[in-house]
Amino acid sequence: MPRRRDRKEHAPSAQPISQRQLRVGEELRHALARLLRPGELRDPALREANITVTEVRVSPDLKNATAFVMPLAGANTAEIMAGLKRSAVFLKGRMARMVELRQVPNLVFAVDTAFDGAARIAALLARPEVERDLQPQPEDDDGGT
Repeated sequence: MPRRRDRKEHAPSAQPISQRQLRVGEELRHALARLLRPGELRDPALREANITVTEVRVSPDLKNATAFVMPLAGANTAEIMAGLKRSAVFLKGRMARMVELRQVPNLVFAVDTAFDGAARIAALLARPEVERDLQPQPEDDDGGT
């Protein structure tokens, strides 16, 4: 009984990600990466698209999954995301044959913005005033005073 009470006290987003969620997410990521290879799908937007699946986050009940994807060089992002949305049910059916789960989660696709954040940080670190601050400072010697 105390376990149920603990669940009510914490918001769903505050729960730590379980080892099972991480394992299932990684298995789904590998399956999606295999399915999203160029030439594997009939959808015109996805037929020759190079899509990177960076992460799959699974809900605690394992019924929903968000796949974070990034088209190669960010080209045709809107068109590819629309194609993925159209193909979500088909991809779920194909993944059901590839992974051993009692129930394959519903798929939702999202553009991974981590690459944009990393590029912004790299640009900030390359600025001259930041580079100057990152250099080691020489030790000040007073000559024994």
